[in-house]
Amino acid sequence: MKRKVVKIEEEKCNGCGLCITACHEGALQLINGKARLVSDSYCDGLGDCLPECPAGAITLEERAAEAYAGQPPATASQLRQWPCQIKLVPVNAPYFTDAYLLIAADCTAFAYANLHADFMRDKVTLIGCPKLDNINYAEKLTEILKHNTIKSITILKMEVPCCSGIAVAVKNALIASGKMIPWSITTISVDGTIIEE
Repeated sequence: MKRKVVKIEEEKCNGCGLCITACHEGALQLINGKARLVSDSYCDGLGDCLPECPAGAITLEERAAEAYAGQPPATASQLRQWPCQIKLVPVNAPYFTDAYLLIAADCTAFAYANLHADFMRDKVTLIGCPKLDNINYAEKLTEILKHNTIKSITILKMEVPCCSGIAVAVKNALIASGKMIPWSITTISVDGTIIEE
C-alpha cells in the first residue's frame, strides 16, 4: 500500500532524541546515536515528530509501506540503570556518558500509563519529588551536567503546582553548568493525558 511515513536524513540527525518522545506510536528509536524508523507499521504518518526535530532531519514521504497497525504491544521495563532517584545517583556514574536524560516527577509514572515506551526508551531516567525530597535538585543536577556529556534532557512533570519545582531545578542546573543542552518539558494531566504546551 502507498501512504505517508516519516523519512529521516541520517546525516542531518544530531541524535537529540526529541522526535522519539514526540512519536506516540513507538515508531522511532535511537540506534547508534541516530533516530531511526523501526517499523512502517508503527508510523501513523501524521508527523508529530516533525516539529520537534531541531535539525530538520525528518520529513514525510509518500511511498509503499506496511499498513498502520497502531502502537506496538507493551514491552519490558525501559529502565536502563539503578538507582534512578535523583538524590541517590552518583554524579560520575558511567551511564551518564553521552546520555539522553529523562528527569521525571515521581507521580508521572503512575499517571501516564505508557511512560516506559513513550518516554524512558533509550534514556537514563532520573526521578524525584520536589515537594517531598529534602534535597536541592539544582545542585545535584548541575554537578551531573558539568561532569558528563549529556546529549538532551526531557523533563516530565505533572500539571500540579508542586511539580514546577523539578522544571525550575533543571533550568537552574543548565544555567549553572554553563552548557547548551537541548531540553524540553512535557506536562501530564491528573487524568493521565499529555497537555499540549
